[in-house]
Amino acid sequence: MTGFIVLFFGVGSLFIPYRVLYLISACWTVYHVLKQQHGVAKAVCRLPNWAFHLQLWLSVSAGIFTYIGIFMHNSLEPEQAAQVLQIAVLLTAALCISTFVCQRYVPNRLGWYFLWANTLLVVASCYVYSQQYYFLAILMPRLVHDITAYSFYVTHDVNRHGNRPENALFRLAASCRIPPAVVLPLLSFLLTYLLQAYGDDLVNLLLQTLFATQVYKAVTLGLIGYLALMHYYTEAFVWTAGSPLRHYIRFSGV
Repeated sequence: MTGFIVLFFGVGSLFIPYRVLYLISACWTVYHVLKQQHGVAKAVCRLPNWAFHLQLWLSVSAGIFTYIGIFMHNSLEPEQAAQVLQIAVLLTAALCISTFVCQRYVPNRLGWYFLWANTLLVVASCYVYSQQYYFLAILMPRLVHDITAYSFYVTHDVNRHGNRPENALFRLAASCRIPPAVVLPLLSFLLTYLLQAYGDDLVNLLLQTLFATQVYKAVTLGLIGYLALMHYYTEAFVWTAGSPLRHYIRFSGV
């Protein structure tokens, strides 16, 4: 996967138009964010496969057009921007209709709430996008995605390392009296801050000293972009049924 990312987004950027690369990244981002929510819903709502895929792809399609309308609104003609908005609204309306149809297959109240929460996330994002609150339109699904992801990883860490830490990182945290639930959020926020604040300057200092050259946003665009794409790739299978991580996560009471 690393080789593919380097070839496609690195070498490919020399001859593939930027807009094409952007659209591919946008589609992958939207798919990743919404696939996570619907992946959890699959375990909670117990939908038939056809209903699960219907909900997923309507959500992703609506999200892609919303994403395109937000990040490319300055480069679109007014007519094109209006068409993108219309398509996003129509797909969102279709998602609402499909949710009405699919809710009858949900066997429990929690699943019903989760099903509609996923739908309303897309509805809310599309609505604020239509009102040109672009930051909020991106912030809402991003927050929901991150909070959901942290809840899974933190639950895994507590269940796996709470009583007897199994690796050096959590043994070090235990010796410093840092709870397992805090390790991942603390480490991820710290690394993100350090890379964003000092990564480019450090790399360019080394390159300037050693080779008398500099690389534009080597960390904030190159490294962090690579890590984001690898995150999308690995998340597609690390939480699937039967994976080692799922040994420490259980859906119960639903």
